[in-house]
Amino acid sequence: MEYALSHVAKLFDPKMLHLTNLNHCSDMTVLFQRLSVILLDLVYIAGAKSCSNLISNGKLLVYILLVTNAGLLMVDHIHFQYNGFLFGLLLFSISNMIKSNNIQSALWFAVLLNFKHIYLYVSPVYVVYLLRAYCFTVPTEDGSHTPWHAFSIVNFMKLAITVITIFGLSFGPFIDHIPQIISRLFPFKRGLSHAYWAPNFWALYNFADKVLAHALTRAGFNISKPEAVMTGGLVQEYEHAVLPSVKPIVTFTLTFITMIPALVKLWHLGADRRYRGLSFVRCMIVCATCSFMFGWHVHEKAILMIIIPLSFMAVLGEVDGRLFLILSVVGHYSLFPLLYPKNLLSIKLFILFSHSAIGFSNIPFLYMPTKLKGPKRRRYFRLPLLNHTETIYLYGLLALFVYENFLHPAWGLDKTLPFLPLMITSVYCSVGVMYFFIFYYNYFLNFNLSAVPTVTVNLNKYTKIN
Repeated sequence: MEYALSHVAKLFDPKMLHLTNLNHCSDMTVLFQRLSVILLDLVYIAGAKSCSNLISNGKLLVYILLVTNAGLLMVDHIHFQYNGFLFGLLLFSISNMIKSNNIQSALWFAVLLNFKHIYLYVSPVYVVYLLRAYCFTVPTEDGSHTPWHAFSIVNFMKLAITVITIFGLSFGPFIDHIPQIISRLFPFKRGLSHAYWAPNFWALYNFADKVLAHALTRAGFNISKPEAVMTGGLVQEYEHAVLPSVKPIVTFTLTFITMIPALVKLWHLGADRRYRGLSFVRCMIVCATCSFMFGWHVHEKAILMIIIPLSFMAVLGEVDGRLFLILSVVGHYSLFPLLYPKNLLSIKLFILFSHSAIGFSNIPFLYMPTKLKGPKRRRYFRLPLLNHTETIYLYGLLALFVYENFLHPAWGLDKTLPFLPLMITSVYCSVGVMYFFIFYYNYFLNFNLSAVPTVTVNLNKYTKIN
C-alpha cells in the first residue's frame, strides 16, 4: 500500500519521498497526508456499517460511536496515521464472524495481520473460536457437547489454505529477507515502555519503582537511579532501580497466561450457535486488553484495539455499556499527549467531550430508562450508569487537565520537572484501564448463556455453519 501511495504522493510533493530528507514539511505534504487518511477512512466507515447493520436496536448509535471515535480523529486526522483503515478491516472480520462467514472472517483478519502485526495479540481468539465453531462441527442444536470425532478436516483445510495463501502472497517476494523482516517487526531493544508510558500495568510498575527508589534514597540507602531514564522522552532499554527489570519473554509469558482463562471460556461459549459471535467479540476485547496491559513496548494508541470492538458491544449488554463509558473517556484522554501543541488544547477537549456526550446521553437509556426519570437531585453529580467512585474518577481527569496545562507551567515546574505531567497522566489513566480490565474480565468469565444481551443482534439468519 505504501508503494501505491508513493506514486500518488509524488504528484503532490516529490521531496517527501527522499529518504534523507528528514523533518520535511510542506503544505502539499500535509494536504496529501490529510486527503489520503480521509480516503482510506472510507474502508473504516464501510466496516462500521457492516457491524452496525447486525444490530436490531441501537444500530444508528453504534454506527455513530464507531465513525466519530475520538481516538481515530486525534491519531489519524491530526497525528496523520492510517489506523482507521486497519480497524475497518477488523470490523469486516468481526461482522463476518458474527454472520458465521468464517472463511471470509479469517481472510479479512489474515489481510489485517499482514498490514499490522500488532493484531497478532488477538489471533489466539481467532484460533480458538474457529477451531470450536468451524472445525469442530457441533452435532446438537444446543451445542452442549462436541465429540472429538466431530473435527472436520475439510473445514480445517479451507482455513489453512485461506491463511497460507494470504501470507504467501505477502511474504513470498521477500522470502530471502525474512530474518530482517522479523527483526524489524519485533524491535526488542526499544525498551519495556514507550517514551510516554501507555496507561497499563507497566506504567504502574515503573511508577512504583520510581517511588521506591526515591523513598529508599531519602531513607539513606544507596540506590542507583539514572535521572528521568524512563520519562525523558527517549526510546531505549533501561534498568529499574529497585524492582526487577523486565525482559520481553516475561511480558509475552504474562500476556499469554492472562489470556488462557478467557480462551477456555470462549471454547465453552463457542458451542452455542445463537450467541457465540458475541462471545467472540467479548473475548477479543479481553485478550486485546491483556496485550495492552502486559505487552512489551506498548504504544498508547493500542487502547483503540479495545475501545473500537467495545463500541459495538456497548448496546448489547448493560455491563458492556457501563464499562465502555468509562474506558472510552479514560482511553481517549490518555491519547492527549500525542497532540502536545498548545493550540490543539481546545480541539482535543471538543473531540473528547463530543464523543463522550454521545455515549452518556444515549447508552444509559437502553438499559435504565425508568431510573433516569427519577429525581434530578439524585443524579445531579453522578454520571448515568456509573457509581459515585467511577464518577469521581472521571471528574478527576478534569483536574488533571487543568494541572497539566495551566498550573504546572504557572508554578514554573515545566522547567524543573518537564515530564511530570506525562507521568501523572499515564499513571492516573492506568488506574482506570486496570479497573476496566479487572471488571470486564470478571464479567466475561462469569457470563452464561442465560444472560442474553439486553438488545439483541439479528442472529436468526446467521446461525448456519459454512
